[in-house]
Amino acid sequence: MVRTLILMRHGKSAYPDGVDDHERPLAPRGRREAGLAGQWLRETQPPIDAVRCSTATRTRQTLTATEITAPVVFESAIYEAAPETLIELIQLSDDDVATLLVIGHAPGMPWTAWELASNHDCAPAVELSRKFPTSALAVLRFDRPWADVDPGTGELIHFHIPR
Repeated sequence: MVRTLILMRHGKSAYPDGVDDHERPLAPRGRREAGLAGQWLRETQPPIDAVRCSTATRTRQTLTATEITAPVVFESAIYEAAPETLIELIQLSDDDVATLLVIGHAPGMPWTAWELASNHDCAPAVELSRKFPTSALAVLRFDRPWADVDPGTGELIHFHIPR
């Protein structure tokens, strides 16, 4: 079974006074762009079977704005995670999951996409290496079970910035 991994950075967040970083909400632009990301996902990608989402307020609100309704696991480990941690979480996905969406933060999302991709010279990788803005999506395909996903084993097939 071919597996699709979608790594999404949360939408643009607001910076209200006195609010801890973990609790920062989305800005109106973040809600709008996350909604556009969800529309792009539904129109261009296989149906999402499962979601792993950071527990931060802005990632939870990003998921809501996408209108993706797949079963979700909220993972505190995604907040400020290094690629090694994110890859370990991906490897724990059930075998029956064909398409997994992970919603997290920078620098974890771009670094993990880069680590997993084997094709660093393709157009999506070049674009990803320049900037991974809020609400951006990296889509990778794997020809192996989730448990065997390791650095350099995926093919980066899309990098999309919803605007």
